[in-house]
Amino acid sequence: MALRPVMVNIKALDPSAVGRFWAEALGWSAYSPGVTTYVGPAGGLVWPDPVFVGIDVVPVPEPRTSAKNRIHLDLATTSAAHQAELVARLKSLGATPADVGQGEVPWTVLADPEGNEFCVLEPREIYRDTGPIAAVVIDCTDPRAMARFWDEAMDWTLHEVSDDQAVLRSAKGAGPYLEFLRTPDVKTVPDRVHLDLLPYPGDDKAAEVARLRALGATDLGVGQGDVPWTCLADPEGHEFCVLAPS
Repeated sequence: MALRPVMVNIKALDPSAVGRFWAEALGWSAYSPGVTTYVGPAGGLVWPDPVFVGIDVVPVPEPRTSAKNRIHLDLATTSAAHQAELVARLKSLGATPADVGQGEVPWTVLADPEGNEFCVLEPREIYRDTGPIAAVVIDCTDPRAMARFWDEAMDWTLHEVSDDQAVLRSAKGAGPYLEFLRTPDVKTVPDRVHLDLLPYPGDDKAAEVARLRALGATDLGVGQGDVPWTCLADPEGHEFCVLAPS
């Protein structure tokens, strides 16, 4: 039994506008199969995508707080010229420069139209084949502990673990990386961005949820009511959802 990440879930006051931004940013398409806006590769809605981790923008009534998100996206570029062009294009779409204390770094930190931070990376060889999203990055205080939990929770491969970071990627060697970076601050407010995981066809969702609890996940009440997905938190309190197989 195992799970796979299929979406990055972003809460938004205006999911259509935020979805359109991310579709334009990634060169993907925005689909509205229901109340949410799903962003995935162009060419028609395929869910779950066999390679890429999509974005699902969901409506919420609460505005974003001033606290920095503990989960963000890193976008890949292929050259210095591509990085500069992408940053300029993103600003024209409504992105704004963001200061998260990064100082002088070769990447550019921006925020989407509702203030969710993301990075446009300088070209890096490791991300040459990830697609537009290089990595989903999660702040944490103990990357080794996060590696132990998430390596067991998912069927992705653990590529690197140290006191400063842990890195996982699909065993297929395709799509984005999942990276846990050590930060001095701890989680204090609910995540505006989280991961959605999906069991494989034929696997039992209830059994998967029980397995995650045994690994250290805790149940999470976010006012979700009676829904087919299960809301949990990892050992450092990062929210995530286990979806029901469709």
